Amino acid sequence: MTFLIQQTLLFAIPLMIVALAGVFSERSGIINLALEGIMIMGAFVGVLAVRILQGVPAFQQAAEAVSSFNAGTGEASSAWVTLQGMEILCMLIAAVAGAIFSLLLSYASINMKADQTIGGTALNLLAPAISLFLIRIIVNQNTMGMAGGAGGASWFLIRKTFFGVGANEDMGFLGNTFLDKTYLATYLTILLFVLMSVILYKTRFGLRVRSCGENPQAAASLGINVYKMRYAGVTISGALAGMGGFVYALTTQGCTTNGDVAGFGFLALAVMIFGNWKPLNIALGALLFGLFKCIAASYATLDINADGHFLLNEIGISSYIYRLLPYVITLIVLALTSKSSRAPKAEGIPYDKGMR
Repeated sequence: MTFLIQQTLLFAIPLMIVALAGVFSERSGIINLALEGIMIMGAFVGVLAVRILQGVPAFQQAAEAVSSFNAGTGEASSAWVTLQGMEILCMLIAAVAGAIFSLLLSYASINMKADQTIGGTALNLLAPAISLFLIRIIVNQNTMGMAGGAGGASWFLIRKTFFGVGANEDMGFLGNTFLDKTYLATYLTILLFVLMSVILYKTRFGLRVRSCGENPQAAASLGINVYKMRYAGVTISGALAGMGGFVYALTTQGCTTNGDVAGFGFLALAVMIFGNWKPLNIALGALLFGLFKCIAASYATLDINADGHFLLNEIGISSYIYRLLPYVITLIVLALTSKSSRAPKAEGIPYDKGMR
């Protein structure tokens, strides 16, 4: 059960934060279909940042210290903190990259009043092309990972030994689930999700952003700059999606990137619609989709009852069925919930000062 919960969280958390990214954009009145592309750019830039920072002596020394500690010798304390700082820095770099890339959508949709669906689709085509082109230049192959080491897990993984607990000691269910073999990025993303949800729904800034997605003309009559609010909404959306892309690459792909995020951007859109643009519903929806994504990725080694039997692998269902599950569930859920979903009224409509 510990393994199932940990793996579900690894898949659910990126979905959750990227779905909230979509909410920020659409609540401001801009349809953001480019979440997939922004995630790809965030993943690429974040992994590239890790790769570059690996050449910094301070991080090299920290990695060596942590590796020695994992091997049973030496101490990790400050070295582990250094690597976690590196992880946070790369998350911020990925967020900046996502925000900058989203400005293309902002400019096309707000200034040029272009079709927002077409603009988002264009960015989804552009992002993998740019990232794959640069990956081929940098590493001369289709996948870019860390410059050295055994991958993201050995560098950034939180282990119970860092809390002074022996490798063979039991921390109990909660300790084993949430403090052993987890990532700091997972908990930071949850904290950020809560913080940004409060900002969107409990602050004056959030109210202004949401008013521009419901009735921009009424908002403008009260002195709100609709253009600035929409730019803010899309930029925040890009930052969250870019960070979500790197968190996905770090926690589920071993800190590698190949110009693809397995459709997580589109799944995040489905979670957003399923959640009716509300944070709590989005969190629950992300956990649901994360569970099925976990099953699809690890059904062959999933010991549900901890009895040594891998039931899902033994019942004889084709692996393709498991891999289809998250996407089939997406279609079913959207078919059942789409009628009750209520999108922002001015979503997708270019703002015109002269309209009433």
